[in-house]
Amino acid sequence: MPGYDLHTHTTFSDGTTTPEDNVRLALEAGLEGLGVTDHDTVASWGRARAAAHGTELEIVPGAELSAEHGGYSVHVLGYWFDPAHPQLAAEIDRLRNERERRAEEIVLRLQELGVGVTIERVRELAGAAPVGRPHIAAAVVEVGAAADAGEVFDRWLHDGGPAYVPKYAVSPERCVDLIVAAGGVAVLAHPALYGPSDGEGARTGVADDVIARMAARGLAGIEAAHPDHEPGEREHYLRLAADLGLVVTGGSDFHGDRKDLALGEVTTHRERVEALRGRRPSGGSLPRPSPSTPTRHTG
Repeated sequence: MPGYDLHTHTTFSDGTTTPEDNVRLALEAGLEGLGVTDHDTVASWGRARAAAHGTELEIVPGAELSAEHGGYSVHVLGYWFDPAHPQLAAEIDRLRNERERRAEEIVLRLQELGVGVTIERVRELAGAAPVGRPHIAAAVVEVGAAADAGEVFDRWLHDGGPAYVPKYAVSPERCVDLIVAAGGVAVLAHPALYGPSDGEGARTGVADDVIARMAARGLAGIEAAHPDHEPGEREHYLRLAADLGLVVTGGSDFHGDRKDLALGEVTTHRERVEALRGRRPSGGSLPRPSPSTPTRHTG
């Protein structure tokens, strides 16, 4: 069945493909809609919309915002919000600026650990995008200190790792508040990928009580369908979504060459997108797209 990939990234954050590339891939996959959800920025919206103009592909404007609870990351996807809303716009600007400061500190720590990476090269690799850990990892691989980005994260950059630097982030509840205040809907991204350690290095996922508090503040959905979720994790979040009255979504979390997966690999049914849209404070008044060519659907 046709569907929407509600979680993709471009060169405006830590992806390796342009908005135009992602629109082309979405059309080739026969998707109905494409979520444009770069980290802490809305800069890719205009180019994605322009690339999709004249097609039946709906661009779902969004962003993946950084939150934190108890020392671990919580990522929140916001959709259909007003990017000019003063409080949300100020928070997004602050998050972007904080990325630069954090990158400089991480590079200094890596240098102290004997890794010959420079902030100048990291900035070159990031280009116009806000600097993130994937750009730092790429620079580390480039100097031959690791075989791939996965090794860089495992050895140095994971939460609590020897080169990890805490970043400024709002609480998950505050993140939901900001998105809702700006007229959007908030969805918890890939909840199984973060959370406290189980003592052996594995993450236990965002705690259920944190998700419940987010739901009480207006969280609309949960990304239970994600390429990196194990079947048992997905089932857990499906049950939790039912208990909390949340819309279940899915997305590929496409990053181009940074991840071995395809845009549209995980999608969300149109009915769920409509249910999510209906959670907007404005009542979900955005125009609906016309039907498009079917594609594989898994979420």
